[in-house]
Amino acid sequence: MLSIENLDGELTDEQLEEIVKESLKDFSSVKKVLLIHPDYTRTDFTDRLVPLIYQELKNKGMSQIDSLNAGGTHRLMTEEEIRSKLGLPSQINFDNYYNHEYNDPQQLVTVGEISASFVAEKTQGELSRSIPVVVNKLITEDYDLIVALSGTLPHEAAGYAGGLKVFFPGISGPEVIDLLHWAAVLIGIPQIIGTVDNPAREVINQGSSYIFDQIKAPTISFNMVFEEEHQVIPKGLYIGTGYNGFIEAYKQASRASSQLHVIYLNEPLKVAVQVIDKSYDEIWTAGKGSYKLQSPGVMAPGGEIIIYAPHINYFHSRWEMDLALRQIGYHCKDYVKKYLEANPEFSKNIAAHVINVRGTGRYDINSGKEDFDFKVTLATGISKEICELVGLGYRNPDSIRKEDFISSGRLWIENGGKYLYKIK
Repeated sequence: MLSIENLDGELTDEQLEEIVKESLKDFSSVKKVLLIHPDYTRTDFTDRLVPLIYQELKNKGMSQIDSLNAGGTHRLMTEEEIRSKLGLPSQINFDNYYNHEYNDPQQLVTVGEISASFVAEKTQGELSRSIPVVVNKLITEDYDLIVALSGTLPHEAAGYAGGLKVFFPGISGPEVIDLLHWAAVLIGIPQIIGTVDNPAREVINQGSSYIFDQIKAPTISFNMVFEEEHQVIPKGLYIGTGYNGFIEAYKQASRASSQLHVIYLNEPLKVAVQVIDKSYDEIWTAGKGSYKLQSPGVMAPGGEIIIYAPHINYFHSRWEMDLALRQIGYHCKDYVKKYLEANPEFSKNIAAHVINVRGTGRYDINSGKEDFDFKVTLATGISKEICELVGLGYRNPDSIRKEDFISSGRLWIENGGKYLYKIK
Protein backbone atom coordinates (compact mmCIF):
# COMPACT_ATOMS: atom_id res chain seq x y z
CA MET A 1 0.00 0.00 0.00
CA LEU A 2 1.45 3.37 -1.08
CA SER A 3 0.02 6.83 -0.63
CA ILE A 4 0.88 10.49 -0.95
CA GLU A 5 -1.30 13.43 -0.01
CA ASN A 6 -1.23 17.19 0.39
CA LEU A 7 -4.76 18.16 1.41
CA ASP A 8 -3.76 21.79 2.06
CA GLY A 9 -1.82 22.20 -1.17
CA GLU A 10 -1.25 20.37 -4.45
CA LEU A 11 0.64 17.26 -5.53
CA THR A 12 3.30 18.10 -8.12
CA ASP A 13 4.04 16.16 -11.32
CA GLU A 14 7.38 15.19 -9.77
CA GLN A 15 5.66 13.67 -6.74
CA LEU A 16 3.18 11.81 -8.94
CA GLU A 17 5.98 10.48 -11.14
CA GLU A 18 7.94 9.29 -8.13
CA ILE A 19 5.02 7.35 -6.59
CA VAL A 20 4.05 5.85 -9.97
CA LYS A 21 7.62 4.56 -10.41
CA GLU A 22 7.61 3.16 -6.87
CA SER A 23 4.23 1.44 -7.36
CA LEU A 24 5.33 -0.27 -10.60
CA LYS A 25 8.88 -1.20 -9.62
CA ASP A 26 8.09 -4.91 -9.13
CA PHE A 27 6.42 -5.31 -12.54
CA SER A 28 9.60 -5.82 -14.53
CA SER A 29 8.45 -8.31 -17.20
CA VAL A 30 5.07 -6.87 -18.17
CA LYS A 31 4.28 -7.18 -21.89
CA LYS A 32 0.49 -6.80 -22.16
CA VAL A 33 -1.47 -4.34 -20.01
CA LEU A 34 -5.16 -3.48 -19.57
CA LEU A 35 -5.88 -0.01 -18.17
CA ILE A 36 -9.41 0.55 -16.79
CA HIS A 37 -10.37 4.20 -16.46
CA PRO A 38 -13.30 6.42 -15.35
CA ASP A 39 -15.52 7.92 -18.06
CA TYR A 40 -16.35 11.47 -19.20
CA THR A 41 -18.70 12.07 -16.23
CA ARG A 42 -15.79 11.85 -13.78
CA THR A 43 -13.54 14.88 -13.41
CA ASP A 44 -10.20 13.78 -11.95
CA PHE A 45 -6.48 13.77 -12.82
CA THR A 46 -6.42 10.61 -14.93
CA ASP A 47 -4.81 12.75 -17.65
CA ARG A 48 -1.86 13.53 -15.36
CA LEU A 49 -1.34 9.91 -14.27
CA VAL A 50 -1.77 7.82 -17.41
CA PRO A 51 1.20 9.28 -19.39
CA LEU A 52 3.40 8.59 -16.33
CA ILE A 53 2.09 5.01 -16.00
CA TYR A 54 2.49 4.44 -19.74
CA GLN A 55 6.10 5.70 -19.79
CA GLU A 56 7.13 3.64 -16.78
CA LEU A 57 5.63 0.44 -18.22
CA LYS A 58 7.13 1.16 -21.64
CA ASN A 59 10.54 1.48 -19.98
CA LYS A 60 9.97 -2.01 -18.55
CA GLY A 61 9.32 -3.54 -21.97
CA MET A 62 5.55 -3.27 -22.35
CA SER A 63 4.57 -4.17 -25.93
CA GLN A 64 0.75 -3.80 -25.80
CA ILE A 65 -1.62 -1.59 -23.79
CA ASP A 66 -5.41 -1.54 -24.10
CA SER A 67 -7.84 0.77 -22.31
CA LEU A 68 -11.35 -0.04 -21.07
CA ASN A 69 -13.80 2.77 -20.33
CA ALA A 70 -15.70 1.84 -17.14
CA GLY A 71 -18.81 3.73 -18.16
CA GLY A 72 -21.58 1.67 -16.53
CA THR A 73 -24.78 2.69 -18.35
CA HIS A 74 -23.41 6.04 -19.57
CA ARG A 75 -23.00 6.75 -23.27
CA LEU A 76 -19.97 5.43 -25.16
CA MET A 77 -16.93 7.68 -25.55
CA THR A 78 -15.24 8.46 -28.87
CA GLU A 79 -11.56 7.60 -29.29
CA GLU A 80 -10.80 11.32 -29.23
CA GLU A 81 -12.65 11.71 -25.91
CA ILE A 82 -10.83 8.71 -24.44
CA ARG A 83 -7.43 10.04 -25.53
CA SER A 84 -8.26 13.41 -23.96
CA LYS A 85 -9.44 11.71 -20.73
CA LEU A 86 -6.19 9.74 -20.59
CA GLY A 87 -4.04 12.79 -21.37
CA LEU A 88 -2.37 11.11 -24.33
CA PRO A 89 -0.12 13.31 -26.50
CA SER A 90 0.01 12.56 -30.23
CA GLN A 91 3.13 10.39 -29.88
CA ILE A 92 1.40 7.92 -27.50
CA ASN A 93 -1.00 5.40 -29.05
CA PHE A 94 -2.77 2.59 -27.24
CA ASP A 95 -3.39 -0.63 -29.15
CA ASN A 96 -7.13 -0.71 -28.40
CA TYR A 97 -9.60 1.75 -26.88
CA TYR A 98 -12.52 -0.30 -25.58
CA ASN A 99 -15.86 1.02 -24.35
CA HIS A 100 -17.65 -1.20 -21.85
CA GLU A 101 -21.06 -1.97 -23.33
CA TYR A 102 -23.11 -3.20 -20.40
CA ASN A 103 -25.94 -4.58 -22.56
CA ASP A 104 -23.84 -6.55 -25.08
CA PRO A 105 -23.81 -10.24 -24.02
CA GLN A 106 -20.83 -10.87 -26.33
CA GLN A 107 -18.68 -8.69 -24.07
CA LEU A 108 -19.77 -10.24 -20.78
CA VAL A 109 -19.01 -13.28 -18.67
CA THR A 110 -20.69 -14.57 -15.48
CA VAL A 111 -18.15 -15.24 -12.72
CA GLY A 112 -20.35 -15.93 -9.68
CA GLU A 113 -23.49 -15.03 -7.79
CA ILE A 114 -24.20 -13.05 -4.62
CA SER A 115 -26.67 -15.11 -2.60
CA ALA A 116 -30.22 -13.94 -1.96
CA SER A 117 -29.64 -14.31 1.79
CA PHE A 118 -26.65 -11.92 1.67
CA VAL A 119 -28.65 -9.32 -0.32
CA ALA A 120 -31.63 -9.69 2.06
CA GLU A 121 -29.36 -9.17 5.07
CA LYS A 122 -27.81 -6.00 3.62
CA THR A 123 -31.19 -4.52 2.61
CA GLN A 124 -32.88 -5.51 5.89
CA GLY A 125 -35.22 -7.85 4.03
CA GLU A 126 -36.32 -5.26 1.43
CA LEU A 127 -34.72 -7.20 -1.46
CA SER A 128 -34.41 -10.95 -1.29
CA ARG A 129 -32.92 -12.19 -4.53
CA SER A 130 -29.51 -13.18 -5.77
CA ILE A 131 -27.33 -10.93 -7.95
CA PRO A 132 -25.44 -12.66 -10.78
CA VAL A 133 -21.91 -11.29 -11.00
CA VAL A 134 -21.55 -10.46 -14.70
CA VAL A 135 -18.48 -8.54 -15.86
CA ASN A 136 -16.61 -7.49 -19.00
CA LYS A 137 -14.70 -10.57 -20.15
CA LEU A 138 -11.54 -8.58 -20.97
CA ILE A 139 -10.50 -8.89 -17.32
CA THR A 140 -10.26 -12.69 -17.72
CA GLU A 141 -7.95 -12.53 -20.75
CA ASP A 142 -4.20 -13.03 -20.84
CA TYR A 143 -2.96 -9.65 -19.60
CA ASP A 144 0.21 -9.43 -17.52
CA LEU A 145 -1.10 -6.47 -15.50
CA ILE A 146 -4.43 -4.71 -14.96
CA VAL A 147 -4.28 -1.05 -13.87
CA ALA A 148 -7.52 0.50 -12.56
CA LEU A 149 -7.90 4.25 -11.98
CA SER A 150 -10.74 5.81 -10.01
CA GLY A 151 -11.61 9.10 -8.34
CA THR A 152 -13.00 9.32 -4.82
CA LEU A 153 -15.95 11.56 -3.90
CA PRO A 154 -19.07 11.01 -1.76
CA HIS A 155 -21.39 8.71 -3.72
CA GLU A 156 -25.09 7.96 -3.26
CA ALA A 157 -24.95 4.20 -4.02
CA ALA A 158 -21.53 3.32 -2.59
CA GLY A 159 -20.71 5.74 0.26
CA TYR A 160 -17.71 7.01 -1.68
CA ALA A 161 -16.85 6.41 -5.32
CA GLY A 162 -13.67 4.64 -6.28
CA GLY A 163 -11.84 1.38 -5.69
CA LEU A 164 -13.70 -1.84 -6.47
CA LYS A 165 -16.68 0.12 -7.79
CA VAL A 166 -14.76 0.47 -11.08
CA PHE A 167 -15.40 -3.29 -11.58
CA PHE A 168 -18.76 -3.67 -9.88
CA PRO A 169 -20.80 -1.99 -11.38
CA GLY A 170 -18.39 0.05 -13.61
CA ILE A 171 -17.74 -2.82 -16.05
CA SER A 172 -20.65 -5.09 -15.07
CA GLY A 173 -23.76 -6.36 -16.80
CA PRO A 174 -27.27 -4.84 -16.71
CA GLU A 175 -28.61 -6.97 -13.84
CA VAL A 176 -25.68 -6.02 -11.61
CA ILE A 177 -26.18 -2.32 -12.33
CA ASP A 178 -29.95 -2.56 -11.85
CA LEU A 179 -29.95 -4.53 -8.64
CA LEU A 180 -26.99 -2.80 -7.00
CA HIS A 181 -28.55 0.65 -7.43
CA TRP A 182 -31.95 -0.67 -6.36
CA ALA A 183 -30.46 -2.27 -3.25
CA ALA A 184 -28.79 1.06 -2.40
CA VAL A 185 -32.13 2.89 -2.69
CA LEU A 186 -33.81 0.34 -0.43
CA ILE A 187 -31.07 0.89 2.16
CA GLY A 188 -31.46 4.69 1.72
CA ILE A 189 -29.16 7.45 0.42
CA PRO A 190 -28.79 9.27 3.77
CA GLN A 191 -27.57 6.00 5.35
CA ILE A 192 -25.01 5.42 2.57
CA ILE A 193 -23.64 8.65 1.11
CA GLY A 194 -20.48 9.88 2.81
CA THR A 195 -19.93 6.67 4.83
CA VAL A 196 -16.84 4.54 4.22
CA ASP A 197 -18.36 1.23 5.36
CA ASN A 198 -22.02 0.55 4.61
CA PRO A 199 -24.25 -2.32 3.39
CA ALA A 200 -24.10 -1.18 -0.27
CA ARG A 201 -20.28 -1.15 -0.21
CA GLU A 202 -20.35 -4.65 1.31
CA VAL A 203 -22.39 -5.82 -1.69
CA ILE A 204 -19.81 -4.18 -4.01
CA ASN A 205 -16.97 -5.91 -2.15
CA GLN A 206 -18.73 -9.27 -2.24
CA GLY A 207 -19.42 -9.04 -5.98
CA SER A 208 -15.86 -7.91 -6.67
CA SER A 209 -14.42 -10.88 -4.77
CA TYR A 210 -15.90 -13.21 -7.43
CA ILE A 211 -14.39 -11.04 -10.15
CA PHE A 212 -10.94 -11.15 -8.55
CA ASP A 213 -11.16 -14.95 -8.37
CA GLN A 214 -11.23 -14.93 -12.19
CA ILE A 215 -8.50 -12.34 -12.84
CA LYS A 216 -5.23 -14.05 -13.70
CA ALA A 217 -3.08 -10.89 -13.79
CA PRO A 218 -1.80 -8.78 -10.89
CA THR A 219 -4.20 -5.85 -10.44
CA ILE A 220 -3.30 -2.41 -9.12
CA SER A 221 -5.58 0.42 -7.99
CA PHE A 222 -4.80 4.13 -8.31
CA ASN A 223 -7.35 6.04 -6.19
CA MET A 224 -7.35 9.80 -6.82
CA VAL A 225 -8.55 12.53 -4.45
CA PHE A 226 -8.74 16.07 -5.80
CA GLU A 227 -10.45 19.44 -5.66
CA GLU A 228 -11.91 21.40 -8.54
CA GLU A 229 -11.48 25.10 -8.94
CA HIS A 230 -10.72 26.43 -12.43
CA GLN A 231 -8.87 23.16 -12.91
CA VAL A 232 -8.43 19.84 -11.12
CA ILE A 233 -6.01 20.06 -8.19
CA PRO A 234 -4.47 16.68 -7.20
CA LYS A 235 -4.61 16.29 -3.42
CA GLY A 236 -4.02 12.61 -2.78
CA LEU A 237 -3.09 9.36 -4.51
CA TYR A 238 -3.61 5.97 -2.83
CA ILE A 239 -2.27 2.81 -4.46
CA GLY A 240 -3.04 -0.79 -3.55
CA THR A 241 -2.48 -4.16 -5.20
CA GLY A 242 -4.92 -7.08 -5.25
CA TYR A 243 -8.38 -7.33 -3.71
CA ASN A 244 -7.36 -6.26 -0.20
CA GLY A 245 -5.12 -3.51 -1.58
CA PHE A 246 -8.09 -2.06 -3.48
CA ILE A 247 -10.13 -1.94 -0.26
CA GLU A 248 -7.36 -0.34 1.79
CA ALA A 249 -6.62 2.29 -0.88
CA TYR A 250 -10.36 3.08 -1.09
CA LYS A 251 -10.61 3.54 2.68
CA GLN A 252 -7.62 5.89 2.82
CA ALA A 253 -8.90 7.88 -0.18
CA SER A 254 -12.37 8.12 1.40
CA ARG A 255 -10.95 9.49 4.64
CA ALA A 256 -9.18 12.21 2.64
CA SER A 257 -12.31 12.91 0.58
CA SER A 258 -14.35 13.33 3.78
CA GLN A 259 -12.08 16.25 4.71
CA LEU A 260 -12.34 17.91 1.28
CA HIS A 261 -15.78 17.12 -0.11
CA VAL A 262 -18.14 17.42 2.86
CA ILE A 263 -19.41 20.93 3.63
CA TYR A 264 -21.13 21.68 6.93
CA LEU A 265 -23.97 24.23 7.11
CA ASN A 266 -25.12 26.27 10.10
CA GLU A 267 -28.79 26.26 9.13
CA PRO A 268 -31.20 24.42 6.80
CA LEU A 269 -31.56 25.71 3.25
CA LYS A 270 -34.76 27.20 1.87
CA VAL A 271 -33.35 27.29 -1.69
CA ALA A 272 -30.14 25.84 -3.16
CA VAL A 273 -28.93 26.22 -6.74
CA GLN A 274 -26.62 23.47 -7.96
CA VAL A 275 -24.66 24.87 -10.93
CA ILE A 276 -23.93 21.81 -13.08
CA ASP A 277 -20.83 21.85 -15.31
CA LYS A 278 -20.49 20.39 -18.81
CA SER A 279 -19.09 17.05 -17.56
CA TYR A 280 -22.67 16.20 -16.56
CA ASP A 281 -24.60 16.38 -19.82
CA GLU A 282 -27.85 14.65 -18.80
CA ILE A 283 -30.16 14.60 -15.76
CA TRP A 284 -28.98 11.03 -15.15
CA THR A 285 -25.70 12.44 -13.81
CA ALA A 286 -26.78 16.00 -12.97
CA GLY A 287 -29.22 14.41 -10.50
CA LYS A 288 -26.27 14.29 -8.09
CA GLY A 289 -27.17 17.92 -7.44
CA SER A 290 -30.22 16.64 -5.59
CA TYR A 291 -28.63 13.58 -3.95
CA LYS A 292 -25.96 15.59 -2.19
CA LEU A 293 -28.39 17.90 -0.43
CA GLN A 294 -30.49 15.10 1.09
CA SER A 295 -28.67 14.49 4.38
CA PRO A 296 -31.07 14.93 7.32
CA GLY A 297 -31.87 18.57 8.08
CA VAL A 298 -30.01 20.11 5.12
CA MET A 299 -33.15 21.15 3.22
CA ALA A 300 -35.78 23.06 5.22
CA PRO A 301 -39.30 21.55 4.99
CA GLY A 302 -40.78 22.69 1.67
CA GLY A 303 -37.37 23.93 0.46
CA GLU A 304 -36.28 23.87 -3.16
CA ILE A 305 -33.31 22.30 -4.95
CA ILE A 306 -32.69 23.92 -8.34
CA ILE A 307 -30.57 22.01 -10.85
CA TYR A 308 -29.18 24.78 -13.05
CA ALA A 309 -27.81 23.38 -16.31
CA PRO A 310 -28.88 25.27 -19.47
CA HIS A 311 -26.76 22.86 -21.57
CA ILE A 312 -28.83 19.77 -20.63
CA ASN A 313 -31.65 18.82 -23.00
CA TYR A 314 -32.56 15.26 -21.97
CA PHE A 315 -32.82 12.93 -19.02
CA HIS A 316 -30.51 10.30 -20.51
CA SER A 317 -28.36 10.26 -23.66
CA ARG A 318 -29.49 6.69 -24.47
CA TRP A 319 -32.89 7.12 -26.13
CA GLU A 320 -34.40 3.96 -24.62
CA MET A 321 -33.49 5.06 -21.08
CA ASP A 322 -34.67 8.63 -21.73
CA LEU A 323 -38.01 7.20 -22.87
CA ALA A 324 -38.30 5.01 -19.77
CA LEU A 325 -37.55 8.00 -17.50
CA ARG A 326 -40.32 10.03 -19.15
CA GLN A 327 -42.61 7.03 -18.83
CA ILE A 328 -42.24 6.58 -15.05
CA GLY A 329 -41.48 10.19 -13.99
CA TYR A 330 -39.81 11.26 -10.73
CA HIS A 331 -41.47 9.92 -7.58
CA CYS A 332 -40.91 8.84 -3.98
CA LYS A 333 -39.89 5.31 -2.99
CA ASP A 334 -43.39 4.08 -2.02
CA TYR A 335 -44.86 5.18 -5.36
CA VAL A 336 -42.05 3.50 -7.33
CA LYS A 337 -42.29 0.23 -5.37
CA LYS A 338 -46.00 0.12 -6.25
CA TYR A 339 -45.18 0.91 -9.90
CA LEU A 340 -42.70 -2.00 -9.99
CA GLU A 341 -45.32 -4.39 -8.66
CA ALA A 342 -47.42 -3.58 -11.74
CA ASN A 343 -44.37 -3.40 -14.07
CA PRO A 344 -41.92 -6.04 -12.76
CA GLU A 345 -39.69 -5.90 -15.87
CA PHE A 346 -39.06 -2.16 -15.52
CA SER A 347 -35.38 -1.25 -14.96
CA LYS A 348 -34.49 -1.14 -11.26
CA ASN A 349 -31.58 1.15 -12.11
CA ILE A 350 -33.95 3.74 -13.60
CA ALA A 351 -36.33 3.23 -10.67
CA ALA A 352 -33.47 3.94 -8.26
CA HIS A 353 -32.48 7.11 -10.12
CA VAL A 354 -35.96 8.67 -10.03
CA ILE A 355 -36.28 8.06 -6.28
CA ASN A 356 -32.77 9.40 -5.64
CA VAL A 357 -33.45 12.63 -7.52
CA ARG A 358 -36.94 13.25 -6.13
CA GLY A 359 -36.04 12.55 -2.52
CA THR A 360 -38.02 11.61 0.55
CA GLY A 361 -41.78 11.59 0.27
CA ARG A 362 -44.96 9.71 1.07
CA TYR A 363 -47.49 8.11 -1.29
CA ASP A 364 -51.18 7.72 -0.42
CA ILE A 365 -52.32 4.62 -2.28
CA ASN A 366 -56.00 5.57 -1.97
CA SER A 367 -55.82 9.11 -3.31
CA GLY A 368 -52.78 8.50 -5.56
CA LYS A 369 -51.19 11.68 -4.18
CA GLU A 370 -47.59 12.20 -3.12
CA ASP A 371 -46.27 14.52 -0.45
CA PHE A 372 -42.58 15.48 -0.55
CA ASP A 373 -40.17 16.99 1.96
CA PHE A 374 -38.73 19.40 -0.62
CA LYS A 375 -39.14 20.51 -4.25
CA VAL A 376 -36.78 19.59 -7.09
CA THR A 377 -36.71 22.05 -9.99
CA LEU A 378 -34.95 21.90 -13.36
CA ALA A 379 -33.55 25.07 -14.89
CA THR A 380 -32.25 23.36 -18.01
CA GLY A 381 -32.99 23.06 -21.74
CA ILE A 382 -35.88 20.70 -20.90
CA SER A 383 -39.25 22.40 -21.42
CA LYS A 384 -41.78 23.36 -18.72
CA GLU A 385 -44.29 20.93 -20.20
CA ILE A 386 -41.94 17.94 -19.95
CA CYS A 387 -40.73 18.90 -16.44
CA GLU A 388 -44.33 18.96 -15.22
CA LEU A 389 -45.09 15.72 -17.05
CA VAL A 390 -42.38 13.88 -15.07
CA GLY A 391 -43.24 15.51 -11.75
CA LEU A 392 -40.42 18.04 -11.47
CA GLY A 393 -40.57 21.82 -11.15
CA TYR A 394 -39.47 24.18 -13.91
CA ARG A 395 -37.63 27.49 -13.95
CA ASN A 396 -36.48 29.31 -17.06
CA PRO A 397 -32.67 29.12 -16.91
CA ASP A 398 -32.50 32.72 -18.20
CA SER A 399 -34.24 33.82 -14.99
CA ILE A 400 -31.57 32.37 -12.69
CA ARG A 401 -29.20 35.02 -11.33
CA LYS A 402 -26.46 34.31 -8.81
CA GLU A 403 -27.15 37.46 -6.75
CA ASP A 404 -30.66 36.20 -5.95
CA PHE A 405 -29.28 33.19 -4.09
CA ILE A 406 -26.69 34.69 -1.77
CA SER A 407 -28.42 35.32 1.56
CA SER A 408 -29.51 33.50 4.70
CA GLY A 409 -31.10 30.15 3.88
CA ARG A 410 -30.18 30.47 0.19
CA LEU A 411 -27.08 28.94 -1.41
CA TRP A 412 -25.42 29.17 -4.83
CA ILE A 413 -23.20 26.11 -5.39
CA GLU A 414 -20.50 26.10 -8.07
CA ASN A 415 -19.27 22.65 -9.16
CA GLY A 416 -22.78 21.39 -8.52
CA GLY A 417 -23.18 17.75 -7.51
CA LYS A 418 -19.56 17.38 -6.42
CA TYR A 419 -19.84 18.18 -2.69
CA LEU A 420 -21.89 16.55 0.07
CA TYR A 421 -23.72 18.93 2.43
CA LYS A 422 -24.51 18.24 6.09
CA ILE A 423 -25.81 20.25 9.02
CA LYS A 424 -23.19 20.99 11.69
